[in-house]
Amino acid sequence: MSDDLPDILAGPILRRAAPRRLVLWLAASRPLELQLTLTTAAASWTHPLAAATTRVEVGTHAHLHLIDLELDAALPQDVRIAYDLAYRGESEWCSTGDWGQALCYGNEPLPTLVLRSRHDNLLHGSCRKPHHASGDGLARADRWLDGCHDDAAARPAALLLTGDQIYADDVAGPMLAAIHALIARLGLHDECLEGTDIASGRELYARDETYYHRDELLPAIRSTEALREKFFGGVRKPIFTTASAENHLITFAEVMAMYLLVWSPTPWRLIEVEPPRLSAEEQDRYRREQRHIDAFVTGLPGVARLLAHLPTLMIFDDHDVTDDWNLSAAWEAAVYDHPFSRRIVGNALIAYLFCQGWGNDPDGLAEPLRASREWLDSATGDSGFDCQLHDQLVTRLLRFTGWGYTIDSTPRLVVLDTRTRRWRSERKRHRPSGLMDWEALSEFQQALLGEPSVIIVSPAPIFGVKLIEGIQRLFTWFGKPLLVDAENWMAHPGAARTMLNILRHSRTPQRYVILSGDVHYSFVYAITIRQRRNSPQMWQITSSGLKNTFPDTLLDGFDRLNRWLYAPWSPLNWLTKRRRMLIEPYRPERSAKGERLWNRAGIGQVKLDAEGAPTEVMQLGADDCDTRFDKERR
Repeated sequence: MSDDLPDILAGPILRRAAPRRLVLWLAASRPLELQLTLTTAAASWTHPLAAATTRVEVGTHAHLHLIDLELDAALPQDVRIAYDLAYRGESEWCSTGDWGQALCYGNEPLPTLVLRSRHDNLLHGSCRKPHHASGDGLARADRWLDGCHDDAAARPAALLLTGDQIYADDVAGPMLAAIHALIARLGLHDECLEGTDIASGRELYARDETYYHRDELLPAIRSTEALREKFFGGVRKPIFTTASAENHLITFAEVMAMYLLVWSPTPWRLIEVEPPRLSAEEQDRYRREQRHIDAFVTGLPGVARLLAHLPTLMIFDDHDVTDDWNLSAAWEAAVYDHPFSRRIVGNALIAYLFCQGWGNDPDGLAEPLRASREWLDSATGDSGFDCQLHDQLVTRLLRFTGWGYTIDSTPRLVVLDTRTRRWRSERKRHRPSGLMDWEALSEFQQALLGEPSVIIVSPAPIFGVKLIEGIQRLFTWFGKPLLVDAENWMAHPGAARTMLNILRHSRTPQRYVILSGDVHYSFVYAITIRQRRNSPQMWQITSSGLKNTFPDTLLDGFDRLNRWLYAPWSPLNWLTKRRRMLIEPYRPERSAKGERLWNRAGIGQVKLDAEGAPTEVMQLGADDCDTRFDKERR
């Protein structure tokens, strides 16, 4: 081990938490012997964690500690519990109060958690792009929690991150330079690359084209060009459809380094980043991005503190892997039939498994984790991972169907995987796939049966903005769905009809709260079924982005047109798949022009009553300007 590296690199991040089970994630520079002490006003318990910890070596000086502790006696609910995640040093145990004082609020000696008996207060958000010109919604949530952390009743039951926790496909130059510096500092394992003239990750990092020209590094062989010509109508473009592929992450080490850099301030203190050799134009861009990255890093201590205190659940969306991920059958054929692009997607999925997926559902992801650890064990010296095992693991994860999960909370929480189980168009492969196929939707319905109320996390809104969906449908009709990111629940007839039928079914819940992100603006709808007694009540609550926004002028125009074209009296409503639904918008209280779409970075908060209906919906602005959504009076 390098003597000047700290033992703790990132974390702890509190993940799934219940009275008899605690799941935590920790990154360290060496394998650690851990113990956890839990303390309430009435008692204290110390638990050795040797049997509860899975260690994952992703580099010479980078070891993930996946902690899954099952408790013999149930912990109390709705009270604050202090926890001390201590590790054995050279001569004594090192307490969190010593190495992690920055993780504590106020003058408290240790971080605390609260196991809420009801999911009646939730924070949720998506789309956190580090170099976007806005504040960070997670840093804002930390400042908000700082004001109420000592009140157990005011603490949210969970923090729900509903997609795009990282942007693997849209990376600033200074972030990529930091990623490469951290790879070298921690000795993150190398890998061989296939389907390209670049032999390894190490060779990739050393190339001049590695900054702002990665789209040009994609292979240009005959079979790939044939796919490109078929896919893009004769226009030569990269396999990946993102418009920001100049710094697209490629290797597993790059994605792992990015997770460490967006969750913790510690890795930034370990590296010295030298600007790469760039053209004059690229240098200007690099300096502009550097200002935003510097501001982002300033907020990371608060982000780390927040993640140590709130149970945090996550699900991927496209940018966690790449833009338009599995948008259509044609996209899948273009990407997965080439070994280089297939590897890029696979590397992002492996990193997601370690950093996000496992903590949501350790039982459901036990088998992928076991296979991934076997692959990691193949890493040797400068050679990196075994290439054949790497490809086999990618194939296994691409076929895996267990990324979605259910939490038996009150109300029940159902988190949807809308990316890997797509309802593909059999007639026209270029048309957008349904966000979930028939089998996945059937499993979703089974999770709802018999529940009086439920919270659904769908990364893309189930009930979106009709005008924007209409524009996407028009572009799809002309054969250009990629130009407008035509991914919404209504884009595929089979998936849309099935989802709406599930929501209308008499045996499914009477109250749905649907939490979504993805779109880079925030809005709230109340939905009922027209001309039906005892209609289920539904609320679509969308908060996006944590650190991203929609172009102001464009969204303002869409908002105005949507209010006019799809007013309650408009016959256009009868041309939509939701014509049997009565959709009533909420208005942001700070709306000056009657806006219903709120375009401000931040994080959403929703409070629910005893029956699971929203009593308060807020957007906590990253600029500390908070906005309440209130139902319009007609």
